[in-house]
Amino acid sequence: MAALRVLAFLALTAAVSSGQTSDCSYFGLLEHLNLTTTNDFLTISRPVKNWTTLTVVQVNMVPYGILQVDEKSQTVTSHIWIEMSWKSEFLTWEPSHFCGINMLSVPLSKLWIPDIQIQEDASDTGSIQKGLRASVSPSGRVTTNTRQRLTSTCQLKLFLFPFDEQCCNFTFAPMSTTNENMMLGTLTNDTILTIISEQIMVTQGEWQLKNIEIINYNHVKNGSYYNALVFLVTITRKPMLYVIILIVPLFYLLVLDLASFFISGARGEKLSFKVTVLLSISVLLLILQDMLPSTEDKLPLMASYCVAVFTLVGISLLEAILVSFLTDLDGDCDQKAQRSVDAQMKIQLEADCHEEPTGAEEKGQVRPEKGHPPLDGPRGHDLLTLVLEEVKAARQVAEEQEKEKRKPGCYKRVAETIDCVFFVLYSLTVVIFLAWMVNAWAQKQTG
Repeated sequence: MAALRVLAFLALTAAVSSGQTSDCSYFGLLEHLNLTTTNDFLTISRPVKNWTTLTVVQVNMVPYGILQVDEKSQTVTSHIWIEMSWKSEFLTWEPSHFCGINMLSVPLSKLWIPDIQIQEDASDTGSIQKGLRASVSPSGRVTTNTRQRLTSTCQLKLFLFPFDEQCCNFTFAPMSTTNENMMLGTLTNDTILTIISEQIMVTQGEWQLKNIEIINYNHVKNGSYYNALVFLVTITRKPMLYVIILIVPLFYLLVLDLASFFISGARGEKLSFKVTVLLSISVLLLILQDMLPSTEDKLPLMASYCVAVFTLVGISLLEAILVSFLTDLDGDCDQKAQRSVDAQMKIQLEADCHEEPTGAEEKGQVRPEKGHPPLDGPRGHDLLTLVLEEVKAARQVAEEQEKEKRKPGCYKRVAETIDCVFFVLYSLTVVIFLAWMVNAWAQKQTG
């Protein structure tokens, strides 16, 4: 019985003594991990006890804002959130020995950080906001977070502009650590990253996130193999604004140019109207020139659309000038013939006016009747002039009526034929061209 009492006392004493050695402070944990003093070893080398042990760095990239897509410089500016995690074999502890501490916050300056960079990065380093501290779990799992306003290079394919879809790469690769020492991976799969990004997206502008795809591959640099992790972010342009300010106005201008064929060519309104339409298309071309880069290998469909409309309206203007020239040429021929007839008539009447008084004086037969003024002298000449003008006016009225009934001249008939044939060909060309454009843009939706 006494022996049992001694054993119970010894057990109680051991329990009390062990409870007193348990440290519940962060300081004790930091001393246990050798982080209270300057320890360069933890910062300059990979945190492994055996150098052959592979360090797996897991990376997550979540875009939460698409700020700008610059077609001229081929860059994309976005807000991204980067999370990296790896295991340090020197930063492990048993939570039960430290009152259940299961997470420790450590300054980044005391830890080894993977030398991973984004290869497409073209932004200012001042836009990177790294967390000042890293989170360390009892198993040695170190996690860091970085928020960055990233300007990255991206090969934009603008052939289907404004119905284009761009795929930009964000390549995370180590600068000096080969794949024999470090391997890259992901914390979550691409489907979950796409859902998270869509939920936290704060701004997209004229672009919409479609999906995120992750590719892991090895590449060779200076004879050594390096592991790389690529996030393929696919974004789609919202085309409604460009449809309203470019495609629809150009279509309306093309329809107005077709309608101008029904304007009478005898007046100058037709030519001035077509010139106005051509200048309006030139303004839209200037707007398009500010949007698209000059280094595009293939001419975008939008540029082809604008150039084709400009060319069609230009050819239509040249045709209107030709028709107007032929019509005026036919009118000049009629006016010359009319002036010749009028000149002959005037000469004949003036000759008759001068011959009649002379003949009457020689024969002595013409006598002014009583009550009628004499025809000789200045007053008689004025009267004959008035009669001549009245006859010319009556003749012009009769000729105009006859001109309306008679067939047009040779040049005018040619002009009307050219106008009719060109209108039919022009209409067919416009319909075929618009059908081709719609089909080319529709292939993007089905493809």
